[in-house]
Amino acid sequence: MKTLTVQPNDAGQRLDKFLTKSLPNLPQALLYKYIRLKRIKRNGKRAQISDRLAAGDTLELYINDEFFEKPRPQYDFLRASKSLDVLYEDGNLLLLNKKVGLLSHPDDTEYVDTLIGRVKRYLYEKGEYDPEAEQSFTPSLVNRIDRNTCGIVMAAKNAEALRLLNHIVKSRQLHKLYLCVVHGTPPRREDTLTGYLRKDEAKNKVTVQKNAAPDAKEIRTRYRVLDTHRGLSLLEIELLTGRTHQIRAHLASVGCPLLGDGKYGTNALNKAYGYKKQFLCAYSLQFDFREDCGALQYLDGMRFSLPDVWFETAFRDRSLWEQR
Repeated sequence: MKTLTVQPNDAGQRLDKFLTKSLPNLPQALLYKYIRLKRIKRNGKRAQISDRLAAGDTLELYINDEFFEKPRPQYDFLRASKSLDVLYEDGNLLLLNKKVGLLSHPDDTEYVDTLIGRVKRYLYEKGEYDPEAEQSFTPSLVNRIDRNTCGIVMAAKNAEALRLLNHIVKSRQLHKLYLCVVHGTPPRREDTLTGYLRKDEAKNKVTVQKNAAPDAKEIRTRYRVLDTHRGLSLLEIELLTGRTHQIRAHLASVGCPLLGDGKYGTNALNKAYGYKKQFLCAYSLQFDFREDCGALQYLDGMRFSLPDVWFETAFRDRSLWEQR
């Protein structure tokens, strides 16, 4: 014999409706038979099919254990790929190397195999994430990068880490650096570009202008030229503001579009090099706290960088041009 106690959220339901949902393995015909045979009782007394349940009611069920077995939950993230490049991991967070072509979150083209889907599968199979035990928290990405951009993405493994990491990012106590290859050469070896960015939500595209406007947000992009060769430049970028497509649009606005960027660049120029990938990578980040960051204080001063960026090596040894 097993017992079920009716919770407040289940009060007011008919007995048969409640049991149908609570015991999905119990056939409907057998459910009604057991009620008639008094093998299902309510508060120690005979139950009726049409009884309306109240919070606190106790149901005594004299039925086989097999009908109490719950089917194993089917989680979408278990269909995501197991492929996950982990740069760093501890009990609070993951630093991941997202590859070009992988979405950070689901969209209308891909729902299952995304970076966050792979993170959930990874933690679930390690025994660090149990959806059944969580009331509301799920592992979450703290930052995201475009599908066609590669680089470091942070994932929080618990609610406190997520709250603290969001604050760290918002208060700019985290410095992120990017590498990119652009057409042309900026006018100065180092500079900070300024402007105003306007976003067209319908087209998922932005434009950059010099003057302020009510519907435009200020942007600041710091760059440093690392190398130049045959009409291309390798740049290191630091975002002083973080806006949609900021690096791509801002560099394009000064005549230096990213190699491989069809949205803000020129396909004719890109085609000449024979590459379809976008030459942009979030390759390094450093924590630099100005306040006590509680459970994540140990991260202060730590810097993480990708050991290899596919296009940086090819640029410096000039094999980038040989692969055309």
